[in-house]
Amino acid sequence: MNDLPLAPLQRLHFAWLEGAGVELAVLRLDLIDPLISGNKGFKLLPYLQAARAQGRNGLISLGGAYSNHLHALAAAGQRLGFATVGLLRGHAQETPTVADLRRFGMQLHWLGYAGYRQRHEPDFWTPWRERYPDLLAVPEGGGGPLGAQGCKLIVQQAREQLAALGWADYHGWWLACGTGTTLAGLVLAEAGAHPVYGAMAVPSGHGVAETVAALAGGQGYQLLEASRGGFAKVDEALLGFMAECEEQAGVPLEPVYTAKALWALRERVEAGLFPPGARLIFVHTGGLQGRR
Repeated sequence: MNDLPLAPLQRLHFAWLEGAGVELAVLRLDLIDPLISGNKGFKLLPYLQAARAQGRNGLISLGGAYSNHLHALAAAGQRLGFATVGLLRGHAQETPTVADLRRFGMQLHWLGYAGYRQRHEPDFWTPWRERYPDLLAVPEGGGGPLGAQGCKLIVQQAREQLAALGWADYHGWWLACGTGTTLAGLVLAEAGAHPVYGAMAVPSGHGVAETVAALAGGQGYQLLEASRGGFAKVDEALLGFMAECEEQAGVPLEPVYTAKALWALRERVEAGLFPPGARLIFVHTGGLQGRR
């Protein structure tokens, strides 16, 4: 996993884009790997490299019972032959994701809800490092400076394919934000050349702004509320919009991140946020396994 496959960059055509004169291309990170999908491989790559450099034999991280991050981590561990441990939110339950984690060989520990809320405390990792001294701890969602550095490669992947679209340049990025790590990586890579718009999958006040500021500074991006009532909250209007977009574009979406981000983009396009002739790159961050 030293190199990641090239994600296709494809044009998207919707009536609400054409009516505003805005062009949109999607970077299909969902296609780079059937299991280590979306932005997860980009965030995990630097942690794997750090673990090898430190002589560790695996990774330990956190997530929920539908976690795309833990799913990709466990799959990478099985494929590449390193140990994985998952610290899960809540109490033991069976989901398709959890079944996969076990099948991939990840050792699971359920922390309860109160225990999981302690993950930001200074001494949270101490007992786990003592229990698993050969594993490198990875923040929730693959976040942190290493995860952001890995996501800088996403910009390079898109730029390599602009000519094939007939684009000499583009005017900005649009993507869903969970922890804000991927957005921070894009901001670091762009270094102010193009703005990055983050459609937050969690409500304001859940730490995304603070995370991005700590990782990438305070300029070059804009965060927008896109959670539609809360993380993983789904309504019939959103599901109808997602189905319509999938039918028109032939690109699979999921309702937690990508569909909400695309909905938020439509709202801003129709409100005139982007002038006619604007060219945007929408990052498909994967997460399709969670749709099950």
